[in-house]
Amino acid sequence: MAVLMQSLREAFYVSRQLRVSTRLFTTSQYLLHGSPSTKVEDGKLTVLGTTYKTDEWTNATPRILSLVGRDLHMNPNHPIGILRSLIENRFQGLGYTMYGDLQPNVTVAENFDVLGFPKDHVGRSKSDTYYLNKDNLLRTHTSAHEHECFLTCQTPGYFICGDVYRRDEIDRTHYPVFHQMEGARVWKRDDFASQEELLAQIQKDIDAIPKTDLIVEDVGYDPVENPKQDFMSEIEVDLVSQHLKRTIELLVDAVFNEAKKAAKLAGSTEEYLNEPLRVRWVEAYFPWTAPSWEIEVWWKGEWLECCGCGDVRKLVLDNSNLDNSIAWAFGIGLDRIAMLLFGIPDIRLFWSLDKRFISQFKENQISIFKPYSKYPGSQRDISFWLPKTEDGNLVKLHENDLMEIVRENAGDLVESVKLTDEFVHPKTGKHSQTYRINYQSMDRNITNDEVNVMNDKTREELVEKFGVQLR
Repeated sequence: MAVLMQSLREAFYVSRQLRVSTRLFTTSQYLLHGSPSTKVEDGKLTVLGTTYKTDEWTNATPRILSLVGRDLHMNPNHPIGILRSLIENRFQGLGYTMYGDLQPNVTVAENFDVLGFPKDHVGRSKSDTYYLNKDNLLRTHTSAHEHECFLTCQTPGYFICGDVYRRDEIDRTHYPVFHQMEGARVWKRDDFASQEELLAQIQKDIDAIPKTDLIVEDVGYDPVENPKQDFMSEIEVDLVSQHLKRTIELLVDAVFNEAKKAAKLAGSTEEYLNEPLRVRWVEAYFPWTAPSWEIEVWWKGEWLECCGCGDVRKLVLDNSNLDNSIAWAFGIGLDRIAMLLFGIPDIRLFWSLDKRFISQFKENQISIFKPYSKYPGSQRDISFWLPKTEDGNLVKLHENDLMEIVRENAGDLVESVKLTDEFVHPKTGKHSQTYRINYQSMDRNITNDEVNVMNDKTREELVEKFGVQLR
């Protein structure tokens, strides 16, 4: 559940496999060729075979649509796909269905309504979400499929993995498309003749989870700050939570011990590689689970937040026709963990089609990325006065809207965008902002002329779309 994943952690191969020639083929070149999975015509968008009539809500840009169908998580030789496989393989035979091919174009109802998002929730805004039209969008979390999976899954549990889309800031760790994995496990009370039989089955399921050699610092739940739900007994909470924690510990063990092996093979002699893996549980709050926790991993001398989870709230179960059931759920973001484990310095690299990147990774192996070059960057500042209404009220510019203009004009040639200065003129009362844009390619040198063209286009669109006054 990924809101269960937006809140829980902000949390087959490529069926439309791209044919890449043996020469260097960059992401920018791919965008020029367009995506085989999307088509844009006047008044219509076609995404993965489904055509949508555009309207005033449509804000999914050609660049974002070009990334739909890349399915990095389904590529067995890509860091995201390798990480997905390592996790899923560890849970084979333990009662889970693995969903990896659920399409990202979903309805507003699936993404928000069925999960109980308030109508005024910020996640619904056009500044946060890519809409195809007022009724359809690119999923912002894999929880968009939670309702469907709860209703149709034939095993006690499931894992969902997929690409999700959010308008976001631009830097080395943020990208408008990223990948989530979520999982859930359900016990239906009606399937058991008695409470004792139910509890015995949960204990049996706990005992079936393979043991790890993790050093675990556990924690219970605060009855006031992190209380259990009334519909679950204390013994149910205890057993369901045990099953949840042992499951997540198994996930962590599978991923991070494999990463240790990779680091040793790469020649690292850091002390942590010879120590048992340590984890700790900390209490947390998420709207869709109670009680809730996060697991942290001691990695390279610091605690790394890894995964949010908890016992599923009754409202979520009721909305999925599981009104007499108990369950847990977790959510994890794959990209940042993959960056850490594979030693990848910039999230844009995941989307590169450069053979120097692609050829470094092999199925079922964590290997440390070897940088092939460092191309120089070029910075530009854009300064402007924010507009005011006729009544003199300031018209704010949402940062995500500015980021989207930069991203659409520069694509993966922009490394970062930062607000570097903001002030109010003491005499005129005008509100000024300055953003610094760092243009830098991962694959080649870019010229000042190229940068100037992209930057000028961004300046023009800021004036045209938001009425700013350039300084």
